[in-house]
Amino acid sequence: ITGILSTLGNGYVIFMSSKRKKKLRPAEIMTVNLAVCDLGISVVGKPFSIISFFSHRWMFGWIGCRWYGWAGFFFGCGSLITMTAVSLDRYLKICHLSYGTWLKRHHAFICLAIIWAYATFWATVPFAGVGNYAPEPFGTSCTLDWWLAQASVAGQAFVLSILFFCLLFPTAVIVFSYVKIILKVKSSTKEVAHYDSRIQNSHILEMKLTKVAMLICAGFLFAWIPYAVVSVWSAFGRPDSVPIQFSVIPTLLAKSAAMYNPIIYQVIDCKFACCRSGGLKAKSSLKKSRTYTISAHGDSTAMNETQLE
Repeated sequence: ITGILSTLGNGYVIFMSSKRKKKLRPAEIMTVNLAVCDLGISVVGKPFSIISFFSHRWMFGWIGCRWYGWAGFFFGCGSLITMTAVSLDRYLKICHLSYGTWLKRHHAFICLAIIWAYATFWATVPFAGVGNYAPEPFGTSCTLDWWLAQASVAGQAFVLSILFFCLLFPTAVIVFSYVKIILKVKSSTKEVAHYDSRIQNSHILEMKLTKVAMLICAGFLFAWIPYAVVSVWSAFGRPDSVPIQFSVIPTLLAKSAAMYNPIIYQVIDCKFACCRSGGLKAKSSLKKSRTYTISAHGDSTAMNETQLE
């Protein structure tokens, strides 16, 4: 069910975005990249795990295990770093307007290249002999070999590096960005109400994108934090201290993260569309009842300076 819903949902987001690809804002380009990562998890990883689940054992050998572990970590890391970039984009757009207006589409594509390079580096590091991929305790899927931390100091260094650069540091950036955004929004909501309608509409759109980003990040962290806790417990706790039955639940919860994002995006988008249509109706009725008075005794330069909407 998770595989089907995530494939259809993320495929739909990518398809709809491709129809207006030249009009996508930088934050929306990041959202599309997030959908690509989630689709990669669904298409590349789900068939392996589903077949193994029904067979009650891993069916694809050692090479298949390493491929499955690499793909899951690669796309998962790509998702988290993408959300980190989105949170920074929202932070700059809301809290530092001078920097926010400087960010353009080509900066978003440069950021995408950095994201894919970052995910590729950390997913490929285990193949260099520093770490490895291994079967999960329940034996029907594969992941990073967290148990290397039990064997050597090098294994501990590998696990700690992965935890810091691929979980703790990105999560800290995300939390910092949205805490600052919330504080800024609380202090500036009344100020925006005094601006003209064009600035208000721009502010509403930026807040809509921020809400989408916040919910997506919250859903991702809700899904992956339990898995990270169990992994650290396995790495630094007593051997076999995590019950096998208990280790299945965080794994399935983490894999379900790929299907949340399209649902969040569409719900917020539909709500925003409804609010926008209501606002347009109110604006049109206001225009009908509005009268403009221009002084007839002013000179021509004064008349030229009069702006009518």
